[in-house]
Amino acid sequence: MTDAHLDRKLTLFPVTNIVIANMIGAGIFTTSGLLMQDLQNPLLMLLLWLVGGIIALCGALSYGELGAAYPRAGGEYAFLSQLYHPMLGFLSGWVSLIAGFSAPIAASAIGFSEYLFRAFPQFSEYFVSNTIISEIWIKRLISVAVILLFTGIHLRGIRFGARVQNWLTLLKILLNVGLIFAGFTFGKGDWAHLSSDQSLIPSSLNWKTIGLSLMWIMFAYSGWNAATYIGSEIQNPKKNLPYSLLLGTGMVMILYFLINLFYIYAVEPAEMKGVISISGLAAAKAFGGAMDSAISVMIAFALFSSLSAFLILGPRVYYAMARDHVFFKSLSDVDFKFHVPRRAIVLQSVIASLIALTGTFDQILTYMGFSLGIFPVFAVFGIFKLRRTKQSILPQPGFPITSLIYIIAGLSILILAFMERPVESILALVTVSLGIPVYYYFRRQKNHAVIK
Repeated sequence: MTDAHLDRKLTLFPVTNIVIANMIGAGIFTTSGLLMQDLQNPLLMLLLWLVGGIIALCGALSYGELGAAYPRAGGEYAFLSQLYHPMLGFLSGWVSLIAGFSAPIAASAIGFSEYLFRAFPQFSEYFVSNTIISEIWIKRLISVAVILLFTGIHLRGIRFGARVQNWLTLLKILLNVGLIFAGFTFGKGDWAHLSSDQSLIPSSLNWKTIGLSLMWIMFAYSGWNAATYIGSEIQNPKKNLPYSLLLGTGMVMILYFLINLFYIYAVEPAEMKGVISISGLAAAKAFGGAMDSAISVMIAFALFSSLSAFLILGPRVYYAMARDHVFFKSLSDVDFKFHVPRRAIVLQSVIASLIALTGTFDQILTYMGFSLGIFPVFAVFGIFKLRRTKQSILPQPGFPITSLIYIIAGLSILILAFMERPVESILALVTVSLGIPVYYYFRRQKNHAVIK
């Protein structure tokens, strides 16, 4: 059933919500303790969160121009196919299938189970005592159950899924804003935590560590380009698409800075080091131990929003690839009743579930961060070609400075992260390389179909 089509039903508000939901996820709730362990300086950590926000804003400005010129589903797949070559577009979609969306879905689901078990430690004790299943497998099975739940929701249509998304995003924003307001107004803390005996960049720290830290931070900001993946379903995309990117990214940048400031205010830097469930620790320090469980529960459910948003966006990439005859034809099927790419959604769910069952959080984070950094650099560089060929419809302010900032920063982060974590980086590059023979397979199939 390929005669159905994707409808332009989404206005600025739900599209901006999708951008925000994609950005605010497992990253902000889990990485700050790991960052502090490596960076050793709270002011440096705050500075890098701001730098990451500036990079994301530059990317959003650039993607706004690209999205206005190519307002169709697919994101980087559509941009790179038009600007360079269909193979480069295919490889971006290939990476999206495995690392760009499936891995973040798995990470959000794992984050949910981790915070749920932090809130209810007796839950873990009960299962470990009364079953033969270990705690790690209980968490993995819960993660898969959450993925399947939201797969069912988004098979019911974009409008229904968007309504669920709006409420989840609102909950997540209120949680962050409420935590910041209550923390600084009523919570216990000490501004002296901002001071450090070491210099801004400690002598023991190297640029490779800073590059890896920025890569993790950019993972937390990933999603600033979310609206470009659903360009075929946005009303007035030439206006609403770039505005949603700028509004969403700007709001998240402010929230990220303030929530990290709260973490540092509430928790001594030495206690932050290596703690993954940092929000629960900060709540316990600021409001007392009882709030640890309450905040952990709210964060666990807030992570639903990110998982849900990734399940909206990813399948639209595979739908666009299949429609262009460079991926499995069946993935271009659109359900006549609910107008969603149903088989692409199911495929996304299956891959995400497999990752959740086989990977640990830190493995997923590092592999995903490198993978997600590759193709946006190519896409932003393509704006220079867009301008040269006079295809630009909505020129971005600040060009070429904004685009150059993103390109230079993106390349530097990739190089430094590769030097710091070569194994995960090579695995990401292998994932990209495996897509080349797959592309030529589908291209040959397409050529045979044309000849027949």
